[in-house]
Amino acid sequence: MNDFLKQWGEAAYTTTGFFWMALWAFILGYIISSMIQVFVTEKRMQKTMGENEKKSVLLGTFFGFISSSCSFAALASTKSIFKKGASFVSSIAFLLASTNLVIELGIIISIFLGWQFVVGEYVGGILLILICWVLIRIINPKKLIEKARKNLEGQDDDEMEDSKDWKKQIQQEDSWARVAKKYKMEWQMVWKDVTVGFTIAGIVAAFVPDSFFQTLFINSGQGKTDFTFLEVMEHIVVGPVAAFLTFIGSMGNIPLAALLFGKGVSFAGVMAFIFSDLVVFPVLRINAKYYGWKMSFFIVFLLFTALIGTSLALHYSFDLLSILPDPSQVKIQDKEHFKIDYTFYLNIAFLAISAYLVYLGFFKKKDVEHSMNEMAPKSSLLESVLKYVAIACYIWLAGGLITKFLIL
Repeated sequence: MNDFLKQWGEAAYTTTGFFWMALWAFILGYIISSMIQVFVTEKRMQKTMGENEKKSVLLGTFFGFISSSCSFAALASTKSIFKKGASFVSSIAFLLASTNLVIELGIIISIFLGWQFVVGEYVGGILLILICWVLIRIINPKKLIEKARKNLEGQDDDEMEDSKDWKKQIQQEDSWARVAKKYKMEWQMVWKDVTVGFTIAGIVAAFVPDSFFQTLFINSGQGKTDFTFLEVMEHIVVGPVAAFLTFIGSMGNIPLAALLFGKGVSFAGVMAFIFSDLVVFPVLRINAKYYGWKMSFFIVFLLFTALIGTSLALHYSFDLLSILPDPSQVKIQDKEHFKIDYTFYLNIAFLAISAYLVYLGFFKKKDVEHSMNEMAPKSSLLESVLKYVAIACYIWLAGGLITKFLIL
């Protein structure tokens, strides 16, 4: 019993330490994302994207890069852009870029996994888009695309205001109130995923033995870097399966990805796990609501095939360049999570900025809700379950911290 209490305390401490390490990055990332979504509207994107395929893919990638990393917001924006006339391939480019090439995700990855994974994330995001582009050109699913557009005909989109120049908007308090509202919405979209993801990472770090990972990911283990092709392929396939079962978004999955890498899972397997936020069941179901089940499964096929090719290409190109990361560089169970260092000062500074945005969002009288972007429809049952699981996580964390600091 004493051993369980000790592990419980360590799990709760590790989870809160993980979140403290990443807090300033979350705030910074969502502030940037909120600003861009307010000052660079969907209408501006649609006006800029032309008929030329190469240009539209390039612009779709660029607009995705400056868009939100929340997969549910990305799904809604992608649907809207596709409905307004953007090509299917440029819409897929936007979707992939908005979930894999965004700034905040890179910051979180750098904190937990190191620079090689940041390079892998951004280079891999581009490779995902290129592979999907090639597959779409080869398969050329014209009838499927036409049917998907017909499925969208009866659906309404929220229109965003586009009447003012962003340089003028950025000087107005009302515009920053809109940013604050968007910032609030960003946290509302991800708080459950982040809570559950970080809590699972802490629990796994404290309770799950290395032998489990060595069974799940063939021939993995601490210090292991030399994998055969078949072992790498198995890791790549199992990574998305693990992500599919967790239902957690990309931001919540990063500490768990760091844990997997620290336990000896291959670089390719961890990258596949990170790239898998668009092949989980909730995303499959939402795409089916938008475009129909056939197109939803086709999108999963595209993304999963691209994911395999990208993960293999990254692993072997990094190996060729002798820059494969070493699992020993990941020390996510560091006992000094809360020491007075740059993380402490950054967290204090960004918490102050966050407090100001909360003030604007809650006390600014002008109604700015109508200007906010649409979000993909989530399952009310799944969201309710996730909400209660998140609340249970907070109870678990409180009990663990009390046990660690007041009982043991």
